[in-house]
Amino acid sequence: MRIILLGPPGSGKGTQAQLLVQRYGIVQLSTGEMLRAAVAAGTPVGLKAKEIMASGGLVPDEVVVGIISDRIDQPDAKNGFILDGFPRTVPQAEALDELLKRKHLKLDAVIELRVNESALLSRVEARVAQMKERGEEVRVDDTPEVLTKRLASYRSQTEPLIHYYSERRKLSTIDGMMAIDEVTRAIHRQLLALGAVEPKSHARSAATATPAKRTKAAKKTAEKPVKAAKKAAKSAKTAKKAGKKAVKGTRKAAKKTVKKAAKKSARKTVKKGAKKAAKKVTKKRAKR
Repeated sequence: MRIILLGPPGSGKGTQAQLLVQRYGIVQLSTGEMLRAAVAAGTPVGLKAKEIMASGGLVPDEVVVGIISDRIDQPDAKNGFILDGFPRTVPQAEALDELLKRKHLKLDAVIELRVNESALLSRVEARVAQMKERGEEVRVDDTPEVLTKRLASYRSQTEPLIHYYSERRKLSTIDGMMAIDEVTRAIHRQLLALGAVEPKSHARSAATATPAKRTKAAKKTAEKPVKAAKKAAKSAKTAKKAGKKAVKGTRKAAKKTVKKAAKKSARKTVKKGAKKAAKKVTKKRAKR
């Protein structure tokens, strides 16, 4: 699964990206982190970026695309990725399309989290006021003034991407003002509709489960045949016991029947003999 999350600052992209990473076992690719990692690793593209940044210049799009290209070739990105912070402009989106085309990869979805900017500013103002009341230090980048500038930058640079991806039928818009779990469910439903995920995709698949959970699941699976065998053995033992009891009962009943028949036969024989003897005595007396 390869997706892009779009939305202004404060729309919840970071939160939803982390939830998607956990749910689908994909990686979140941040351009800032990728740049730092490439510089630290000393890759050809990283060395080029280091030189540009050292002189105070902005890293050009082709260098950023080169770093992304190297990153998505790594094993952990095989299942898919979420691009965070890229593309920011239409030219970057075009460069990304070319990169994916060369690698024979497809962009599955572009999810736009649409929010009410006035509501975002009100939230920041309320948060700053509460922090000041508690005597807490307010971050320089967490003020209504900074947010206003960032929103303006988003509108001028990044918002045109909405039209760009909408024309290519890649864009899905979701209400980012809903509760976090509702936004997560809406994204999942949209990914299902687009065929980006399987219908039976789990909230935490084996790929995203922690090692402890995977071990526990594997142990449970391995124990199933053993439990079934034990149950079958117990059933067989019970059946054997029941069979012995039945045989014993049959023998007892047969013995009782034979004994009863023998007694009846003996009584009949005695009675017959007595009648015969009596008849003989009567006959002798009659002769006299």
